[in-house]
Amino acid sequence: MANTAVADPESGLTRAQLAKRYGLRVAGERPTLAEYTRKLWAYRHFMTAYSRAKVASTFSNTQLGQLWQVLTPLTNAAVYYLIFGVIMSQDRHIPNFIAYLCTGVFVFMFTQTAAQNGTKAITGNLGMIRALQFPRAALPITVTLVQFQQLLMSMVVLAGIVLVTGEPLTFRWLVLLPTLALQTVFNIGLTMVMARLGSKLTDLKQVMPFVMRTWLYASGVLYPVALFREHLPSWAASLLECNPPLVYIELARYALLESNQGHLVASPLRLWTLALAWAVVMGIGGFVYFWRGEKEYGRG
Repeated sequence: MANTAVADPESGLTRAQLAKRYGLRVAGERPTLAEYTRKLWAYRHFMTAYSRAKVASTFSNTQLGQLWQVLTPLTNAAVYYLIFGVIMSQDRHIPNFIAYLCTGVFVFMFTQTAAQNGTKAITGNLGMIRALQFPRAALPITVTLVQFQQLLMSMVVLAGIVLVTGEPLTFRWLVLLPTLALQTVFNIGLTMVMARLGSKLTDLKQVMPFVMRTWLYASGVLYPVALFREHLPSWAASLLECNPPLVYIELARYALLESNQGHLVASPLRLWTLALAWAVVMGIGGFVYFWRGEKEYGRG
């Protein structure tokens, strides 16, 4: 009723008509998706610089500094190799189990850390959100960019491990580039979903370690993926074989490990189809889901 009432007797215009004439908008109104995307693109340099600063500051108070970007996944791989390779003897089923394991650990940790840190993308930056006006999607994207920069250093170490363990250097290694690109798009969408959920569910970050540990075991990181078919019903095995981290891990193994070509969970064509589908669905879906909550971030 208030918007339809005449606000200016001289012109006979309502409040809504006056606002439209003078370009006035409701404070905090959510922009259209296209406008939001354009604003976000304008902040691309901010996101790049902010992610670099976050990487530099992450390990600034440690003696080994950014070397921990490599030591962390290496230590995890060593522990998993001790348990699954030595104690449980899974290395008997997979040729070059060390490279197989390290590839899975390094690629999975890219998604794991992005998802876990994404839950704090909003709640950990409330001061910035309340003080500055900018597209909030810049924050979860920055989280993924930080993890991507750390992944690049890990990939250098992984390449050394693969070569030292006897794998040849082939043109198939180039497949790793589009694989990581698609995984990055998937991670950005996933991080946006986790950022919105984390902004409302403050206890989510306490649950995430258990969720990610379960996801780790379901992604064929630590043991042969063929075990799914041997120990699970057909429908459950098929479902797990479509698991996005498993798809990106398998493509990375396809690229780097010549000895693993006969152990892929599916054909390369099927893996590429799934990788592209997950990137599109999660990338676009996560972005739209985050955008719809733009007005909520930093309030309350």
